[in-house]
Amino acid sequence: MSKKIYIAALALVLVAGCKKAPINVGPPNQYSSSTYPKTVSDLQSVLVSAYANLRDQGIFGFHYLPKALSNSMHTVNSEYNGDTGWNEMAANNLSVGNQYPSETWQALYVGIKDCNVTIYAAGTLLKTDPSADKNAINLILGQAHCLRGWYYMQLECLFGESYMAAGGVNGDKMGVPLYTEVPANLAGTQVARSSVKDTWALVISDFKQAATLLKGKVWPASDAARATEWSAKGLLGKAYVYTQDWADAKTTLLDVITNSGKSLMPYNVYHDAFNGSNKFNSESLLELYIDQNSNGGYGIYSGAANSSTINGLIWAPRTFGGYSGTVPFDGTEGTTQALGYPNEFVHDQNVVRFGYSIGSAYNLVPNPKYTGSNPSFLNPKVIQDPVYKASALAVRTNQTADPRLWVNTLQPWIDSVKFDGTNWALVSKPDVYAFQQNHYGFSMRKYAPIDYNENTINSDKWDYYLLRLADVYLLYAEASINSGDNATGLEYLNKVKRRAYGLPINAASAIDYKSVTDQTSAANASDPVLGNNPLYYERWAELFNEGSWWFDVCRWKIGASEATFFGTALNTTQPFSTTFDPAKSYVWPIPLSEVNTNSKIKQNPNY
Repeated sequence: MSKKIYIAALALVLVAGCKKAPINVGPPNQYSSSTYPKTVSDLQSVLVSAYANLRDQGIFGFHYLPKALSNSMHTVNSEYNGDTGWNEMAANNLSVGNQYPSETWQALYVGIKDCNVTIYAAGTLLKTDPSADKNAINLILGQAHCLRGWYYMQLECLFGESYMAAGGVNGDKMGVPLYTEVPANLAGTQVARSSVKDTWALVISDFKQAATLLKGKVWPASDAARATEWSAKGLLGKAYVYTQDWADAKTTLLDVITNSGKSLMPYNVYHDAFNGSNKFNSESLLELYIDQNSNGGYGIYSGAANSSTINGLIWAPRTFGGYSGTVPFDGTEGTTQALGYPNEFVHDQNVVRFGYSIGSAYNLVPNPKYTGSNPSFLNPKVIQDPVYKASALAVRTNQTADPRLWVNTLQPWIDSVKFDGTNWALVSKPDVYAFQQNHYGFSMRKYAPIDYNENTINSDKWDYYLLRLADVYLLYAEASINSGDNATGLEYLNKVKRRAYGLPINAASAIDYKSVTDQTSAANASDPVLGNNPLYYERWAELFNEGSWWFDVCRWKIGASEATFFGTALNTTQPFSTTFDPAKSYVWPIPLSEVNTNSKIKQNPNY
């Protein structure tokens, strides 16, 4: 497996040193710990790889969110026959040979390797140059520990046998293999799975060390993507919530809320904060920076190393902005142009869960403004029934559905996108739903191309939030509710909800939840779980398509009810029933390649 190759090479290069023959100076693309790093600047270059690895195709580069998590969470349906691994994700029935868990496992361990190399190299530099700037080195170490904690937390949440409950329950279950230093040889890569308790102990220790080492550091704008004290403390608070340590979670998360200097974005900023605008905003605690113009190539597959991502190809919407000869076509559904691959669109059940309740059926009628001589992308031959359109617009104006529906999705015949970076055109249904009145066919908006065509630009332009303040507010609400302080928990749920409705976040309002079992927007969808659970609903609605809902489903053990609620998944060929085996589906399988190459590894149960 590639992980073994990386670690073995690491051992040979860094630990063994460079044994040079008189006329052989060694491979020019490797370095020896006896000669590198010589300076803090050298050490910074070692750290860079730990950040760059986040753009690996197995994490945020291409496959992890759109193909693995979006399908597992039923965020999407697919206008694509898919591949075996893709469809297994949508069915929540993975095999040990599924490529997507394998890619993610490998990429996360490469990130851990990069962090361990940085930590090792920092120790080397301190030994070889006692006069080196120790403060600068500590800041590098702090970032390495923060990122290593993040990588291990992802691994544990995806592959650990079970989440740890209050009081250390399930702590004796199987976690993941732990590498805290650079192996000296290949045998050192053969590591058994540590316990769940020990895995979380390392995650928590890393975040604590990071917070201490980064304490008080404020990065300049040019370094805004670097981890901070508050990144580490926010992630530490999340780790405490995930392990049901409610007391430590409350203390840590309140520290972030009170002292980080961060605040929730106002709604008008928030609305566009997932499509390339408003980077490193007042809410961002840790953000993966994406530079769309860094290489001009094809995202992660271009010549520049890990400079951009291409997830938006999969989520790209369809539009009526195209040509038949030299005249824009008439807007008939089923004849569309896409801003990327358009392999996925929003699962209909998500639309109704957000509270959209006027139904999906509408007619196409002749456009009274169309004369045959004045075609334009926004003036097609046929239009959506004006009565339905007026009702749909009233839903937005009157906020009878959760406004986050419009942050996350694009509605056919209502919303528009720049299909060529210049001209605006109406969004269409996906072709697989053309001429069908019993489907909503909304497209993805969050983390999707909406003002450029990814087929021509070939890379995304938006940053990914690894942690933002709204998540911290919701984690703090969860910790408060679970420690018996419902009033505080409700207030922080309401702060997030008020922002979504464009209201002052600190003032009581008419849309506030009155109890922890109050009705939510999901009640309109007859949702038996989220319909009367504001905590669950707010985490789903606020963090929609950001990846974390899968972790919530697994730690709250609501996978079976989610599968029932969504009912089916779709590929182009046919819909198929979503299933969920509680004895298996909450945990991804240890990749078959790992089982075959690590003699000490054990597979998760029922795989």
